[in-house]
Parts: sequence; structure tokens; C-alpha cells
Amino acid sequence: MSATGDRQTADRQTAGRRTRKVQESRAAMANAAVDLVLDRGLDQVTVETISERADVSRRTFSRYFSGKEDAVVDALRADYARINTALTARPAAENPLTAYHRALRRWLDDEPTAWQRLPRSRDLLRLLHAEPSLLPAYLRVQDEAQSESVAIVARRLGLDAERDLRPALAVSLAVGAFGTAVRFWIAPGEPAPLPHLIDAAFTALADEPAPSTPGTTTK
Repeated sequence: MSATGDRQTADRQTAGRRTRKVQESRAAMANAAVDLVLDRGLDQVTVETISERADVSRRTFSRYFSGKEDAVVDALRADYARINTALTARPAAENPLTAYHRALRRWLDDEPTAWQRLPRSRDLLRLLHAEPSLLPAYLRVQDEAQSESVAIVARRLGLDAERDLRPALAVSLAVGAFGTAVRFWIAPGEPAPLPHLIDAAFTALADEPAPSTPGTTTK
């Protein structure tokens, strides 16, 4: 290998290590934020306590997050990115709803950090739905992920997402099924496993019953 090739390889390795370090630091701060908020409540947690728990400076925290709310929802951003990565990898012949459903199942079945594998995930999702000051950050993460999903589906279909509503409509239906399954999963009591709820939601979406005709009764 030439000296130029050696240098390029070394540069790539250095960049890879730097990227991993950034990801690890961000994940440490996000995990610290979630643990503290679930343990103490959002009002009792400050940026300083998160930084201390993650062993970083306040200045370092601010390079990654706009505030504690942004840090709390950051783990979900990574999860949605994994779902979109799985969606991108689905076979081109699959229709968008099937592709999104199977991307969700790949994430749930294969990822060690998928929500049903982490005991705190249900508590975090409940908090995000219940805490008004966290909801804007949560919705922002969802919107960013959904926009990326629309772009992926548009590319799969060979359509212009800005001019054709079909990619956005397909993703809205898929995300709605996903969100409905999650709402049932985080409800009080002992719900069915999240993968089963997601399967049921997509099955119901595909098999939507026809409305009753006048004069008939439902059983």
C-alpha cells in the first residue's frame, strides 16, 4: 500500500474513533437524563445534575443538547433512526405499509435496545405523554423521524414527496398503527407484548371492516 493509502486508512480510523466517542458521550448524557428524570421527576433534575452524572462539563452538555428535555428524548431519536435504517433495507417489492411493519419487527426482534427489552422504556414513554414540558421535544423527534420515513418511502416508490401525497399518506398510516400499539402498551395493567400489539395494529389496518348498512345490526 502506498503512503497516501496508509494515510487515508489512518484518517478513516481516526474519524471512526472520533465518531464513536461522540456517540458514546451523547448516549451517556441521554441515559443519565432518563435515569435521573425517572428517579426524581423532571422538576428535580437540572442540566448540572445530568452533566455530573454523565461525568461531563456543562459546556459539553450544551454542545449536544438545548436543554434537559432534549436530552431525555434523545434515546428515542436513536431508536427512530434504527427503524428508518431497517425501512431503507426492506426489499423494493414490498408495499410501504408492509415494509414499515417489517422494519419495526426487525428493530424489535434484533435490537438489544428495543423498547420491550428495556424495563424503563414504558415508564419513559408514559412520562413523555404525561409531562407537558417534555411533549414538544418528543413531538419534534417524532416529526423528524416521520419526515425521513416519508423520504425513504418516496425513494422506494420513485415519487416526489413534495408533489405526491402517497408517500406521506402511507407513512402516516404506518406511524398511526405504531403509535396506537404503543399507547395500548403503556396503558396501566399488563398489556400484550409490544411486538404482538404492533402486529395486531397493522393487521387491523389491512382488514378494516366495512361499515354496517342501514337496517343491519352488528354482533
